[in-house]
Amino acid sequence: MTALDKLKAFPLPFAHLLGIDYVEAGPERVVAKLFIREDLCTAGNAIHGGAIMAFADTLGAASTVLNLPEGAKGTTTLESKTNFVSAAKAGTTVTGTTAAVHRGNRTQVWQTRIEREDGKLVALVTQTQMIL
Repeated sequence: MTALDKLKAFPLPFAHLLGIDYVEAGPERVVAKLFIREDLCTAGNAIHGGAIMAFADTLGAASTVLNLPEGAKGTTTLESKTNFVSAAKAGTTVTGTTAAVHRGNRTQVWQTRIEREDGKLVALVTQTQMIL
């Protein structure tokens, strides 16, 4: 089973609710797309900050799952920081690319770039995951 197949088969109900579509996965990087529905938006039909943070958090957790050391039971987010840079509108798709900063046996740090279809940065998220 490939890393991408593993993520698509892994039971993450909230990822399914958001509509996250994993398109690439490996130990160093995970890429997914999110179509921005109106119910994920705030005023002005722009994606809500909480939806952006949930998208990035899911990608960081998925990346950690692919890197769990033997005997680990799972992962949980310890810390997350989001820099909002620009808006993305309903009816468009954003791409999240998560890359490893640190992959340890107790904690892992991931950075996620969320970009619009035109390549413009929407948000930059850094998060720390604890290994359970």
